[in-house]
Amino acid sequence: MKITMKMSLCAAAVMLRRTTTVAYSCSSSMMKSVRPATAAASAFSTSSLPSVTVPFVTNTRNNNLNKTPSQKWSSNLRMTATDASIAVAKRMKTVDITEASEEPIVVKGWVRTVRKQKTLAFVEVNDGSSLAGIQCVLGFDSVDDSTIEEINNLTTGSSVEIHGTAIASQGGKQSVEISASSMRIVGECPPDTYPLAKKRHSLEYLRTIAHLRPRTNTLAAVARVRSTLAQEIHAFFASQGFVFVHTPLITASDCEGAGEMFRVTTLDLDDVGSLPTLGGGESAAVVVEEKEEVNVEELEGKIASKGGEIRDLKAEGISKADLKPHIDELLALKAQLPSEEDGDDSKTQTTASSTSEGVDYAEDFFGKPAFLTVSGQLGGETHACALGDVYTFGPTFRAENSQTTRHLAEFHMVEPEMAFADLTSAMDNAESMLKQVVGNVLEKCMADVTFFNNFYEKGLIQRLTKLVDTPFVRISYREAVECLKEEIEKDPSKWQFPDVEFGTDLATEHERWLAETKFESAVFVYNYPKSIKAFYMRDNDEDGGETVNAMDLLVPGVGELVGGSQREERLDVLEQKISELGLDKEDYWWYLDLRRFGSVPHSGYGLGFERLVCYVCGIENIRDAIAFPRYPGNAEF
Repeated sequence: MKITMKMSLCAAAVMLRRTTTVAYSCSSSMMKSVRPATAAASAFSTSSLPSVTVPFVTNTRNNNLNKTPSQKWSSNLRMTATDASIAVAKRMKTVDITEASEEPIVVKGWVRTVRKQKTLAFVEVNDGSSLAGIQCVLGFDSVDDSTIEEINNLTTGSSVEIHGTAIASQGGKQSVEISASSMRIVGECPPDTYPLAKKRHSLEYLRTIAHLRPRTNTLAAVARVRSTLAQEIHAFFASQGFVFVHTPLITASDCEGAGEMFRVTTLDLDDVGSLPTLGGGESAAVVVEEKEEVNVEELEGKIASKGGEIRDLKAEGISKADLKPHIDELLALKAQLPSEEDGDDSKTQTTASSTSEGVDYAEDFFGKPAFLTVSGQLGGETHACALGDVYTFGPTFRAENSQTTRHLAEFHMVEPEMAFADLTSAMDNAESMLKQVVGNVLEKCMADVTFFNNFYEKGLIQRLTKLVDTPFVRISYREAVECLKEEIEKDPSKWQFPDVEFGTDLATEHERWLAETKFESAVFVYNYPKSIKAFYMRDNDEDGGETVNAMDLLVPGVGELVGGSQREERLDVLEQKISELGLDKEDYWWYLDLRRFGSVPHSGYGLGFERLVCYVCGIENIRDAIAFPRYPGNAEF
């Protein structure tokens, strides 16, 4: 028997060839799949398309005479394509459409622009795979009525599915365009309420619609560069034989010793009276204590003054150790404020006899205080002391009340740890990693980097190329301070923080001057004062422990990008440092065990991933380097 089918060009292209015999074993469902309504898109009309006659010859081994029509369709069939063969349209990403071809293709994405003329419509479609997207040309005389109706309803932001072929472009903006045979609107986009009109929006505005901002050129380019950076980082460490380790996000250890951590608890904080207290419970005595009368207005003035003093000290780059007494004083002042439950009588206060010790976290989920981690380093060290070379790459959290363009409350850290390695090994590894990663991004994401070079930072490509091709400078902290002092003396008024001496925690302006002006290169600064670095960093023997074997990598445009050190492997020294900082040794018993049992010299570093994204993209605000930025006062989306 012969069956005549009208096949939509959106589902198949007909190419005349010599007669070919192809054997099929077809079920009824398979036969339905070649019908135009389900072959690609049932919404397309086939009235104006040519007929394709395909003879089907029944297999003589099957007796179909007494079978129902459905049974006959289920029989084994032999199809002889005497007139044509059928090629199914292939879906392609716009980034992969680079040359003309007669092969039918499908493009799916979102409409950036629509231009309608008397006989043509030009639709720019972007599917996120590239910066430019692709232009699709729809001639009204070569598409069906349903497609023309769809064109009339088309608006910016709509999602579409377009069928056609890639041809050489007649315009000068692109080399290839799509000659479309049909189009279907997948999702409409009302133009009167769509927040992304065809104009340039500020990055500040786009942060308020973070769920839609990836549709813009800037944030889409950031996302692609960020993705490639992450893939290249993993590829580098894999090529060097490192083991990828997942360290916990919930921890009882403060890696930095700064106390700026988010607490994790299942206790009912909405019902303060229900919180368990140390020594509390039914047997806890309830006492009425006389409380001194408090001048609330005067006390609030002191609190505001102390808070402003702390903010100024942070801006000046004061070390965490020097800042701690000021924070303690502020907390003591706040503790003197009467609570709302005191009512009008501020002279008496009802308390459980043991509440001065705080909440009893033994009754909490983990049986002890728990926090979101500020670093995966300590966990990484455990595996480095068994597997040799490891790295972590994951989210970290910092409860730092900072609104600067360089800080986030939630961010990602790349943290390699290397056993039997000193600080020089860590610097060598960091330099090799950055050169390889940035070099590969320049190769794979040149269109996006060129966009940033044109619209955000002139000379970006040159700067990144220099990073890849030029050895990093290495200078001690003492030498860096002397260079800064010499420069500041020329004109102190040009500097926000002109007071620099040994022990100063270098501010961003100091770091950027060293990288951008003094050396015009990436710079490793090493051997920092002990007072401004973390407890786990190894004391240097040569200067009596005044400095630690630590380093920061400073890069033009950003300042500090990498921070690392040789870890303190001597048990007695590490125990003493933990005590000096007032940390509880019991919280670090496992960390100290690494020094008890087969301790080895080991080093590592941390790379702030979002800062790397800023550096490679040339964008200033770190809130634009991550999909949904978290910072004080903001946890939207």
